[in-house]
Amino acid sequence: MANAYLVVRIKGQADCPYWATHTMTLLKLDKKYRATILPAKENTLGMLRKVQHYVSWVELDASLAKELIDKKARKGGYQKITAEDLKELGFANSDELGTALAEGKATLSKLKPLKPWFALAPPKLGFKKSTKRLYGNKGILGQNKELDAIVRRMI
Repeated sequence: MANAYLVVRIKGQADCPYWATHTMTLLKLDKKYRATILPAKENTLGMLRKVQHYVSWVELDASLAKELIDKKARKGGYQKITAEDLKELGFANSDELGTALAEGKATLSKLKPLKPWFALAPPKLGFKKSTKRLYGNKGILGQNKELDAIVRRMI
């Protein structure tokens, strides 16, 4: 079983029912192309399956977590984080924070000056598969084994 999941909201707010909007708000996925890192728990997986027609997720590895922290992590005022900010959080560098997030030992929502999400851009060269179907039906929604490559193109 995974220790942490990388979750990306693929669909926007239009025609999204209240229960799905509320669940994605709890997951800190308010807008399209927002990503967050969640520790693996039974209730987390249940929430992800509930909104699987709007989000995509994959088991997180430490290298992708480090890349997201280096390039897309922000603090208040949408400023980039610095080495001093990481030291205040108790981590020596972004590698250490990335491995802690990937192992499920730390959560973005508990690391206070950091925003609990990453704002991503649409992927370069676009999506190769449908954004309206689940991963098993030639789409990208739901649990997607290829999401890490897509996220690297979105950074």
